Amino acid sequence: MPRTPDASCPGWQIGQVRGVPVYLGRSWPIIAIFIVVTFGPQVHGVLPELGSGGAYLVAIGYVLLLLLSVLVHEASHALVGQWRGYQVRQIVADLWGGHTSYDTADTTPLSSALVAVAGPLSNGVLAGLGYLALQSTDGGVPHLLVQVFVWTNGFVAIFNLLPGLPLDGGFLVDSLVWRITGSRATGLLVAGWCGRVVAVIVVVAALGRSLLQGVQVDFYTVVWAVLIAGFLWVGATSAIARASASRVISRVTVRQLLTRVTLVPTGTPLSRLRGNGDLVVTDPAGVPWGFATAADRARVPAGIGDSAPVDAVARRQPQGWVAQVDSVDDDCSELITAVQSADPAPEQLLVTLRDGRPVGIIRTAELGQALQAASQAH
Repeated sequence: MPRTPDASCPGWQIGQVRGVPVYLGRSWPIIAIFIVVTFGPQVHGVLPELGSGGAYLVAIGYVLLLLLSVLVHEASHALVGQWRGYQVRQIVADLWGGHTSYDTADTTPLSSALVAVAGPLSNGVLAGLGYLALQSTDGGVPHLLVQVFVWTNGFVAIFNLLPGLPLDGGFLVDSLVWRITGSRATGLLVAGWCGRVVAVIVVVAALGRSLLQGVQVDFYTVVWAVLIAGFLWVGATSAIARASASRVISRVTVRQLLTRVTLVPTGTPLSRLRGNGDLVVTDPAGVPWGFATAADRARVPAGIGDSAPVDAVARRQPQGWVAQVDSVDDDCSELITAVQSADPAPEQLLVTLRDGRPVGIIRTAELGQALQAASQAH
């Protein structure tokens, strides 16, 4: 299922798909061992002639087939994401199945829906191919593995289409509500609450039948239900939190925070400067590197002020202190991303349009204050 970028190394790289690294997550062995432990005895019950050792070897084969299914699912997300212009970062198979990380800053409802549906559709295709292969297997281990492969991919395809985040069906709900309302935050909020409902339904469906029939609930059924429902609940809650944050961000625009600024080339004498506004100093190639306020200029001793270059008062800024926006009427999401990406975090951002034209300076402290005020307003 889709996810946003994760900068940390997720595990062991096992390949790549069209330049996208594919990782086996550090948590994957946990779920692999759990599946082998639970599936091995079932194989032994169906094919006792294999013995315990053989049954567990078959269970390991099933784990590898499941890994293949997960990687095909995530690769489908990645390939469709690249087609729709996403910058795909990585594919990871982990404890919860898998995820694909990419930059979705410029996504649309249609792109989001296409990327989301690609994963379940790929599992549906695998289930169909497995069903055709099943017709040519008479029995034994190959028949059992293919049968389980068909069932697993069919289940994954259907389950992932359930209408709630973090499942792929939740992204379809998000896209639909986003398209109707024009608000991504509203789409995330609705899809997140749907995800919580799905989590509750999973528990009720898994345990309710046994309880209604008055029979003892299977231990493994309880474990799987709790794991899956917990995963869904956490993912849905995260989506609701992102929706709330997105609503706060949408209330703060770039224009609200802008302060006018003058760009001057490095080496410019202070005596040539007029006014007392903020200054941004550029190198010979026109790249902004320094920032100076009126207070910085006032600290230059009077005796040398006329001959001193602007470099003497400019403070060198960290990499990433320039934030690009499409319009000054955009929300402040690009500013937040710039602050989070810079190291160390800058005290101010130079804001430019996509064509490089500077529009002003925004102080990060004022950005934080505006976001806090917006969050308290509702």
